[in-house]
Amino acid sequence: MSTSEFYILTVLAKEKNMRKAAERLFVSQPALSQRLQTIEKSWNTKIFHRTQKGLLITPAGEKIVEFAKEVIQKEAKVKEEIYSLEEHVYGTLKIAVATIVGQYWLPKVLKRFIQAYPHAKVSLITGWSSDILQSLYQDEAHIGIIRGNPEWKGVKQHLLSDKLFLVDTEIEKIEDLRNTDRPFIQFKSDSTYYQEIQVWWHRKFQTAPKRTIVVDQIETCKQMALNGVGYAILPSITLQEEYDQINIIPLSDWKEEMHRDTWLIGYESSFQLKQVEAFMEILDKVLEEQGHS
Repeated sequence: MSTSEFYILTVLAKEKNMRKAAERLFVSQPALSQRLQTIEKSWNTKIFHRTQKGLLITPAGEKIVEFAKEVIQKEAKVKEEIYSLEEHVYGTLKIAVATIVGQYWLPKVLKRFIQAYPHAKVSLITGWSSDILQSLYQDEAHIGIIRGNPEWKGVKQHLLSDKLFLVDTEIEKIEDLRNTDRPFIQFKSDSTYYQEIQVWWHRKFQTAPKRTIVVDQIETCKQMALNGVGYAILPSITLQEEYDQINIIPLSDWKEEMHRDTWLIGYESSFQLKQVEAFMEILDKVLEEQGHS
């Protein structure tokens, strides 16, 4: 089997849907179906069963897909080692990043990296902090950018601290929260963020918010607050623009403004790769310009 066939199997296993897999692979469904039949014939076994709900992997298929993932990872590592011998920066920079950072802060850094190193590629995984750690454990990323303060025994570098703000069109001070009937708009996040907000809230008011609205994305939460649906607690990383008729009030706890830390983590071996070294140089320049050095 070729590496491309191994990749096809991993995509099919992840999507569990022929149409979605075909879209990701930029091929037609009939072409993908024919390719799968050829692969199964070469293994002389059924890898996937088609059902009304999608693709169901067989026990034999699980072993084959696991083998395919190992081959792809090993090939990528060998290529990285070969690229590291070259003078120019090649290879793929694999980053796993917290969604908020990937959406609001990282793009500016990646733009400079891509402009400086046009031969390098970037693979980006976004998710909650727990997802980032899992990507590093499974060797799916060279470096992780994570929110909070993770327990990590490898390389760990502090990137930035952003303050937490109450954002609303009507509420002008924190004390107004005691009597307001406006809903508190929350976005789904990792447990440590929720915990910090809950501890602050109960310490401040001793009761839960009267009304809440829970949304799945921070940008949805932000737009609802900006449009007057209710109030939200947002990190400053999401509030980099000028807003009219919006009150942005810092959260404080024991006379200290509350903030959220962002860290870069990874294994020592990854930082020896040329593409990672190049990214870290760009990152250090950006942090210096932003005053985080």
